[in-house]
Formats: sequence, structure tokens, C-alpha cells
Amino acid sequence: MKSILKPLLTIAAMALGMTAAATLPAYALVELNVNKGNVEPLPIAITDFQGGDALGAEISGIVSADLKRSGLFAPIDKSAFIEKISSPDATPRFDDWKVINAQALVTGSVTKEADGRIRAQYRLWDTFAGQQMSGEQFFANDANQRRVAHIIADAIYERLTGEKGYFDTRVVFIDESGAKNARKKRLAIMDQDGANVRYLSNGKSIVLTPRFSPNRQEITYMSYESGQPKVYLLQIETGQRELVGNFPGMTFAPRFSPDGQKVIMSLLRDDGNSNIFAMDLRSRSTTRLTNSTAIDTSPSYSPDGSKVVFTSDRGGRAQIYSMGADGSGQTRISFGDGVYSTPVWSPRGDLIAFTKQTGGEFQIGVMKTDGSGERILSSGFQQEGPTWAPNGRVLMFFRDSAGGPKLISVDLTGRNEQSIPTANFASDPAWSPLLE
Repeated sequence: MKSILKPLLTIAAMALGMTAAATLPAYALVELNVNKGNVEPLPIAITDFQGGDALGAEISGIVSADLKRSGLFAPIDKSAFIEKISSPDATPRFDDWKVINAQALVTGSVTKEADGRIRAQYRLWDTFAGQQMSGEQFFANDANQRRVAHIIADAIYERLTGEKGYFDTRVVFIDESGAKNARKKRLAIMDQDGANVRYLSNGKSIVLTPRFSPNRQEITYMSYESGQPKVYLLQIETGQRELVGNFPGMTFAPRFSPDGQKVIMSLLRDDGNSNIFAMDLRSRSTTRLTNSTAIDTSPSYSPDGSKVVFTSDRGGRAQIYSMGADGSGQTRISFGDGVYSTPVWSPRGDLIAFTKQTGGEFQIGVMKTDGSGERILSSGFQQEGPTWAPNGRVLMFFRDSAGGPKLISVDLTGRNEQSIPTANFASDPAWSPLLE
């Protein structure tokens, strides 16, 4: 049995052996090529998990919602199902699923163990090949029931696409409530689908730009509680907080290095210039990386930590620049019309997301790391602040509409745009790595 979460959480997984169906003649198993320009959603049947009363239906419903939201899967309406699954361990009648064009089938069960934990298991079937593709069972406490569903969705996503999923993740963001001229802003965290919202600050002072550490349990953010913006570190689970440093002047846009040992940010010094600095979190020593008379801000490390992308108006208007992690080789990489901001390196290392303002609208786009191949994924009246899902396939950002900002996700095709439900207005999202 292998642990798939940090030890303080009670959840574990075991693989389920293949059933007799695995001895059938081999055919090409169903798969999705996510690297094609236009991917048709895969028809998939997800049955209510047996046992557990309403819990089985709830877990399978979350799995279905996760997969549908990705834009890569088209869950089939349950009213079309012909076979009623009575045992998730029995081989399905594949002809009954082929006739409704279900190219993949998910069955499962949820039971309560004697020690109070739940056991959830699933099996993924290729209906046209007549084979089981994967199967696992998970043990979890009551607090992690939704996580079990997200983990199952991730496993199905990975088996059918060949890439890691992103459903067992969280998003930290700024929850905004109250009148527009007296908006209360609180740090908040939620599951990637908008569930399980928890507040991390009380709203007595303005907070901005929360960002996850690669260790998953720590965020950095800015707070105006002292009247000046200062950078803090916050342990999500314990609530322990510490000041990164008492820098003179203004501080902007802190982000972690990929190893979590540094924070990179923009500092406004007495000379009136905003430049980029990196701080070692162990020694608290600060290294200046840029030294220009312009505004250098919004730094973001490449996933291997060797480079930094940032915004600078040293050429007359804000554009995107790249440099080595030590500040060497500063090079402009964006040359399009308009003003660029908030560049963020993809976790895959292949793309840089950005906000662009041009022609009276705001755009969310991506470009290759040398600035070529720019593509706009979304345009709107006012939208900004992209953040990457950990698999580098989906972006989340915020868009002002109907009196306040809302969170939006969009995939790399630009065709699958989704609104993320939140109780209040929401801005400045930051996506966590996959939980463990």
C-alpha cells in the first residue's frame, strides 16, 4: 500500500487487479491525443458508485464534473445507460455500452470500513477493446471524501491522455465582498472546483498577490496592515505567519523559486526605480537582479530555476523580458502591439502566460519562451493575473464583470472557458501543485 498524501491525512491507495476481461484478445486501447490542435471530447460513461448510499453518487458525480470541465471528456447522460451495474468487479456487458458510443466506462463502489474510514474503488474500462484499463482503491477519512473523487478523476485523466491530471489541487485567491468603494479583501483557499472554501485572513487589511510555494503548504502574499505593502509567508495548515523582510519603500509581486528556498520580488527603492530582487529565505540575504531606471516587476522563475521572466518598460512601454536567475543576459522577448504584464512560466517549461492590454481590451495569452508563437486565449473588458494548473494545460485568471471580479479558467486551445463558482467576488488566483 502506498501513501498518496502527506502523513497527517488518512488516505491511501492500492491497485486493483485486472479482471478476466484482461485475458481477451488485445486491441488498441482508447486514448486521447491532447497534443492535437482540436481534440474532440471523448464520450465516457460514469456510473453511480455502488454502496455508500448518497456518497457513491456524490463521488462519481465529482469525478464526472472534473472530467467534463477539462473539455477533453463528454460524460454520457445516465438516462441513456442500458446496463445497470450491480457489481463494479464484474465484467460489464460491453455491447450495451458500445451502442450508446461510450468509448470508456467507469464503474466503482464506496463502502464504510469498521474503523470509520471509507473505501472507494474504481475501474476504468475500454468498451470497444473489451478490457479493463486501470483500477485502484482508496481509503480515506470523512474529511477527504471529495479528495478521493478528485484523485480518481486524475487517475482516469492520466490513463486516457498520458499526462498528469490537475483535479486534486487547491487555489488560493483574494475573496472580495462589500461595496465597491469599501471592498473587504480576504485571503481564501478552495479546491480547484470552488468547493471547500476556507479563509486565511480576517479582512481587516488589504491583501494581494498570494502565491504557492512548491512545498504546497506555504504561501507568500502582500499585506497593507502596516500602511505599506509588506511580504509575508503563511503556513496554510497551522496559520503561522512571518514577515519576509522589512524593506524600505514599496514591495510588489513576490513569487517562490522552484525549490522553495527563495522569494523573488520587485522593490521600489529611494531612487524611485522598481527593480527585481531575490531573497534567500534561510539566510535572508538579498540579491539585486536588475538595475535599470525603468519599472521592472512581476518576476517568475522557469520551472528548473535557471531563468526569470519579468515585465519592464525600459523600452518605452511594458514588455516581457527574460534573464538568467543571476540577472545575466537580460533580453526582451515580446514585440507585439500593446502593453504586456504578469508573465508566468508554465510548469512544463514550454510556454509563458501573460496579460496583454491592446485595442481597449485585456487579453490572456501564451507565447513560447523565446517570445515566438504568441496566441491569445481569452479577451475581455478587464481581465488579468493568469496562473497555471500544475500540468501546464489550463490557466486560471480573473475577469471584472457585473460589478466585480470572477475567476475563469481556459485551456490552451482557448475554446474551453469555464467560470469558477465562488460565493463572493474573487481575484488574483494562484494554483497549487498536485497535493500529496
